[in-house]
Amino acid sequence: MIKLKRSIMFLLKRKNGKNKPANEFYITATSRCIAISRADMASIASYLFNQRFHVLVSATSMATVHKTQRPKAKTAARSPILILFICISAIVFLCVYSSQLSTNGFSFSKMTIRNLMKPKHKRHHTLHDKYLYWGSRIDCPGKNCDKCAGLGHQESSLRCALEEAMFLGRTFVMPSRMCINPIHNEKAIFHRSDDGNMEERWAGTTCAMDSLYDLELISETVPVILDNSKIWYHVLMTSMKLGARGVAHVEGVSRVNLNDNRRYSNLLLINRTASPLSWFMECKDRKNHSALMLPHSFLPSMAAEKLRDAADKIKALLVDYDSIHVRRGDRLKTRKDRYGVDRSLFPHLDRDTRPEAILCRIKNWVPPGRTLFIASNERTPGFFSPLAVRYNLAYSSNFSDILDLVVENNYQLFMVERLILMGARTFIKTYKEDDNDLSLTDDPKKNTKNWQIPVYTMEDQEC
Repeated sequence: MIKLKRSIMFLLKRKNGKNKPANEFYITATSRCIAISRADMASIASYLFNQRFHVLVSATSMATVHKTQRPKAKTAARSPILILFICISAIVFLCVYSSQLSTNGFSFSKMTIRNLMKPKHKRHHTLHDKYLYWGSRIDCPGKNCDKCAGLGHQESSLRCALEEAMFLGRTFVMPSRMCINPIHNEKAIFHRSDDGNMEERWAGTTCAMDSLYDLELISETVPVILDNSKIWYHVLMTSMKLGARGVAHVEGVSRVNLNDNRRYSNLLLINRTASPLSWFMECKDRKNHSALMLPHSFLPSMAAEKLRDAADKIKALLVDYDSIHVRRGDRLKTRKDRYGVDRSLFPHLDRDTRPEAILCRIKNWVPPGRTLFIASNERTPGFFSPLAVRYNLAYSSNFSDILDLVVENNYQLFMVERLILMGARTFIKTYKEDDNDLSLTDDPKKNTKNWQIPVYTMEDQEC
């Protein structure tokens, strides 16, 4: 806008001469068009047209008077005026068009900016591409087809498959639906019935993959298609016609061999459904962070657009805040040994995720008076209320007017919460995943299969 304004100033000075001031109305209209309404724009356009007509008439008259002396004066006078009129008309058009994009003058909303930044051309997949297929459901086929893991486990498997497709330079055929573990699909507290006894659950045992993830956004890093798409049908039909020349059913073959062996590298389709293992088991170096091609934050940041928009709205309302993720619920499971003693895989978790322990743990990380957003699978109403003595507490349940419009299951709810958690000034996790993470407990996140007696005393902690 500034460069355009300077260009107009330059043209006006050329028109009026070095010693004459530029047309003040033109400059005012140029600098204020951002704030004027559509009705004003129409008036300005009409006025500019009349002004141009008047100037042209004057210029034409002068050219007629001096016709014998300067036969080319008419053309010389019109050229800068025409250029000036075109520039100002373009400004008026842009200002009028901008008012249609935003009700607040020329300011764009986040959604508008995001739409403008989207790829102009949607990726089109053809039979000239090469494809990788792992199964019709995450971790299935395989020994886990009769089970349904939580979102975190399924994302680990999905990320592993995406990494292999990325390594091989192939398009990944993604399952069109994700199973929902009923354990993780209880409705949030603000959806519970008044009697407090009946456990309400979201409807359905599966959800559409594109209701969780933005597939176009994922495809900017790893090309993906869904297994219910037309192109996948064409790939299947073509690979069946080609037989061994079009498809390979592989098991126990590393991604390096798949990439280096020309027997596989030139095939239309590589089918991994013969593997009985969970998908994430194919990533042997998944504990070696330097070997990961996609960071753990990749899929969380690829949430569906409507989920990202909901998270953005909530973050805007929270403004400046800190956050903690408190995983309790399923992780507090205990079992009795042969002596009848309760044992747990996470012996300190129950203690470390109680309010009094949280206050002690985070006191040096989160100053008093801060807004603290809490995401948890704890379903006891008021469980975290003791934290209110030091912090202003916020939960997803405080924003039900936003979430109820987009959330249909607990996986979607957690994906929104996860975006809010990551947007905080200070984010404290339940478990330490990376060396620089802040965590509520020192118990390892990975299942060690070591059942221990739970610890509830605070003797090893100082407050």
